[in-house]
Order: sequence, then C-alpha cells, then structure tokens
Amino acid sequence: MAAPTTANPTSPARAVPNADEIRAAPKVLLHDHLDGGLRASSVIELADAVDYGALPTRDPDELAGWFLGAAHSGSLVRYLETFGHTVAVMQTEEALVRVAAEAAEDLAADGVVYAEVRFAPELHVEQGLDLPAVVEAVLEGFRVGTARAAEQGRRIRIGCLLTAMRHAARSREIAELAVRYRDAGVVGFDIAGAEKGFPPTRHLDAFEYVRQQNAHVTIHAGEAFGLPSIWEAVQWCGADRLGHGVRIVDDITLDTQGNALLGRLAAWVRDMRIPLEMCPTSNVHTGAAKSLADHPIGLLRDLRFRVTVNTDNRLMSGCSMTSEMTALVDTFGYGWADLQWFTVNAMKSAFIHFDERLDLIENVIKPAYALRS
Repeated sequence: MAAPTTANPTSPARAVPNADEIRAAPKVLLHDHLDGGLRASSVIELADAVDYGALPTRDPDELAGWFLGAAHSGSLVRYLETFGHTVAVMQTEEALVRVAAEAAEDLAADGVVYAEVRFAPELHVEQGLDLPAVVEAVLEGFRVGTARAAEQGRRIRIGCLLTAMRHAARSREIAELAVRYRDAGVVGFDIAGAEKGFPPTRHLDAFEYVRQQNAHVTIHAGEAFGLPSIWEAVQWCGADRLGHGVRIVDDITLDTQGNALLGRLAAWVRDMRIPLEMCPTSNVHTGAAKSLADHPIGLLRDLRFRVTVNTDNRLMSGCSMTSEMTALVDTFGYGWADLQWFTVNAMKSAFIHFDERLDLIENVIKPAYALRS
C-alpha cells in the first residue's frame, strides 16, 4: 500500500526551490519516449508534409490540450492510443532527424545535462525505411540537436535506448540492433507496450543475447501490472533498471505504527539498488497512482529505494523535468538536498561508463546543487 509521506526529515530547512531555479539546475532523465515528446507544432507540420489528415485539430495549442486530455484518462491502453498520431508522422528520415534534434534542444533548454531517450525502431518502417536507417536517423538527430544546444551554451549528452514492443515478435532483432549501434550512441535495450498478457519472459532470447554481449537492459514493468511483472523482469530477464516499477509498493505494508515492512521482492529490489524509473505525472495519467500525493515515490524515497524522476512522455502528459520536480517540491515539501539525491541516483544509474558518470556527478551536478543549498 502507498501512503502520503512528508519530506525527508533530515533535509535542512531552506528556501523552497521554485520552477525557475529548478529549470536552471542540472537534471538527469532516464525514461523519456521520443514519440511521446514531440512539439505539437511539429506534429502538425510533419503531418502536412506526409498528407496525414487524421489529427483532431491543426491548432498547436488545441492539439497539445487534446493529447493531454486523452492521456489523462486513467487508462494505460487509452494513453498508448495517442501515439498513433505521433508515430504516423515519424516515418521518414527527415522526420526522425527533426524530432530527435528538437528533443535534444528541448531537454537542454530544460536544464537536462544527461538523458536517455528511447524509441521502438519497428514502429517507424511503414513507409519503407529499414531498421538500421531508422536508428541512424535518430542518432543523427541527437547529434544535430546536441550541437545546436551547445551553440546556445547548453551542455547535454543523450544516450539512445532501443525498445522492442512486447506484443510483437521482433525483440531479438531489436536487441541485435542495440548491440550493433552501442558505440554510436545506443546505450541499452528495452521492451514496452501493454504489460497484461505480454510478460517480459516472452522475450528471454533477446534479453539473454544483450546480457551475453555485456550490454544494458531496462524493462517496462510494474506500471499497469503488478508484482509478477517486476519479478520476471529482474529475476528472469536480468533488468538493470525498472521502467516505472510503481507496483513494487504492493510488496510493502505499513504496521499500526506506520513502520514499513518489505516483502522479499521489495527487499531484493532495494538491497540490489535496482533503479526505479518513476514518472509521477504519467503514472497518475495512466492510473498507476490515484494522485501525486498518493504516488509511491514519497514512500519509496523515504525507504531509500534507488528512485529516479522522469518525464515518460512530455507531449502526452504536458510535463518536463522541471515541472516534475516542481510538483514533487509542492507535494512532498522536498528541498534542494532531495532534488540532488534524485539527480545523483539517476546519474549513478545511467548506461554509460563509470568514469563518465562520475565526471558529471562530481564536476557538473554536485557543484551546481552546492550553490543552491
């Protein structure tokens, strides 16, 4: 069960961080979908370029509102249906380069210094692109966007996660693609899609291949389905991180004094420091949490799980890393020490080499937060 919590009692009293200050602080993002983060104006322009006429409106503000309203239904299935529009306009090299470049620019403008952005190559082949061409176009877009951000004085590094759809049968193919491009910017392999009825163990061959190649795995688990999904992800599939992992709270009970009692799976996840890629706003929109105040992130942070804060889908949920952290400050009373803790957790959990992670932690993140504490 989840319970509203207060801020970490060890956090010293200080001015409450506001949105502008949070935006300027370095942030780390591990769970962000490329096809869920388009600019509404770009969706319209790309739709015009390919004569896609199914958009509910051609006004950018109205379209952004439509995505948010459709996503805020409390249903993961309904939430996922909104991607039909964004994927439809991401079927050419030009579109993929543009979307990836804009994602890099938008994240950098939000103060993100390291991000791992994921997408499913198999969803972008409807107009003749092959899988390698899709990956190469996205990687080129990240390079372009990163360079543009640098010209504006904003530093960002982006790693790419290749996602296989759990209801399809191309996971081994996508896993091989992730390994093939790991020296070109791909940092890991993922599966996504509706959890119920499509357990991660259907893709054991892909996970075993990735692990044998000394590559990284994150798995969407414990969002719309419960503990069995998480258990299979970590114990059968060897997940290095859990995408969402919200339902790990089902293995935690509170006694009459409010003390948390961890079940064996929850204890394992905490003991092994398995990172939880939590996306608070999205989790509320999909019904994984009733409200932000009820979101397990408060309890899990207090219990010192390896919690990270993420956006999931910036367009569909109308959010950014700044808005996510600001909402946590407003809801749980967090201060700069808490925000640094979330950020360092994420950087520790990134799928890049240890020395690169350490450099960002010691030379970018900690100095910036020290000035704000």
